[in-house]
Amino acid sequence: MNPLYKREKYLKKIRNFYDETEIIKVITGVRRCGKSSLMSMVKDELLEKGVNEDSIIYFDLDSRKYRKIKTDDQLDELIAEKSTTEGLKYLFIDEVQNVKDFEEVVNAYRDDGNYSIFITGSNSYMLSGELSTKLTGRYIEFEMFTLSFDEYEEMKHFYNKPIDSNIMIELNNYLVEGGFPLAVKFDNLSDKRTYVRSVVNEILEKDIKMRIKIRNRANFEAVQNYIINNFGATVSIKNIKSELKKNGTVIKEETISRYITALVDAKILYQCNRFDMKSKKSLKGEKKYYLSDLSFYFSLNTDNRINYGPTLENIVYIYARSLNYSVSIGRIGTLECDFIIRDDELNYAYVQVAYTINESEETENREYKPFESIPDNYPKYLLTTDYLLQKRNGVKHENIIDFIRTKSLF
Repeated sequence: MNPLYKREKYLKKIRNFYDETEIIKVITGVRRCGKSSLMSMVKDELLEKGVNEDSIIYFDLDSRKYRKIKTDDQLDELIAEKSTTEGLKYLFIDEVQNVKDFEEVVNAYRDDGNYSIFITGSNSYMLSGELSTKLTGRYIEFEMFTLSFDEYEEMKHFYNKPIDSNIMIELNNYLVEGGFPLAVKFDNLSDKRTYVRSVVNEILEKDIKMRIKIRNRANFEAVQNYIINNFGATVSIKNIKSELKKNGTVIKEETISRYITALVDAKILYQCNRFDMKSKKSLKGEKKYYLSDLSFYFSLNTDNRINYGPTLENIVYIYARSLNYSVSIGRIGTLECDFIIRDDELNYAYVQVAYTINESEETENREYKPFESIPDNYPKYLLTTDYLLQKRNGVKHENIIDFIRTKSLF
């Protein structure tokens, strides 16, 4: 087996639960982001720390070997057959949604007390509500993302792929190539994009069509393409309906909402809500959507020009989410702060993202103005591609590349 690049930021989230039998570990994320590889890494770490190989039970239910395992009784029989040792056993099931009523099986083995259970599956099923209903309080979700820029650099080093000495060129490469792990291994952009388009088609066929009935595929693709082409922009259902109508596509608002929900559930998109910082309430209606991977935009469009505003916001959003931070957009009167970021210990930070503030004093003032309207003293970051950094009003102006490499906001 080829060596795997270790996704350390995810492994360290799971390590404390390796031997936990009361909680099922559920790994979610957009298709092909590396969930199966992460389970293999956990398995390898268990072997490295001395766990007997006979105590590790591993099934990939998408593989030819196990493709006929479709019922709960078949899965139960398979696990029982492989459970040949005494004491704690580690049960890994990849693509668990292939088995009808699998929840009853994994929960029964959880109740046994001798199994530490790890599962992955289609997001269309994992997010359907059935999993949470049947396993309430008995599982933890570990969400994975495609490679953040720091991981992209590290993975290229790991597989001896050429890296440009100009870090800005490497950043541009990342923006247009995206962060799907397998795509990093391909040597030319055409192959990378062909692969990403195949991922989009796989998500449509295996995830989205399992969740909703798409009577008019052209209308669905019109909504999908509109949202993907306007990632990082503030949009509303009414606005989308109006824009599509201008192009001759007439769709009801409830249908648009249903299609967007399916894209979010399949983790092609992430919804970022807006928050009024004066009233401390979420704002309904207008939202922003970010891509789970920027390659979705570039592989589905012939235009390779980069709009750095939303693109840099997107990589900061994914970076923050990959560290388990909660992210929202802040409104302060008529001004907007790109991101309000919070960790699990309720630490807050405010983040503005821009390509540069060195063009003019007007540009600099525009980026600093939202910070100057925020009355509290939580950390404030201005992230740009500049290497000449400004010092102003206690705001931390940092280069976005160096910032992502630091791994932490707090």
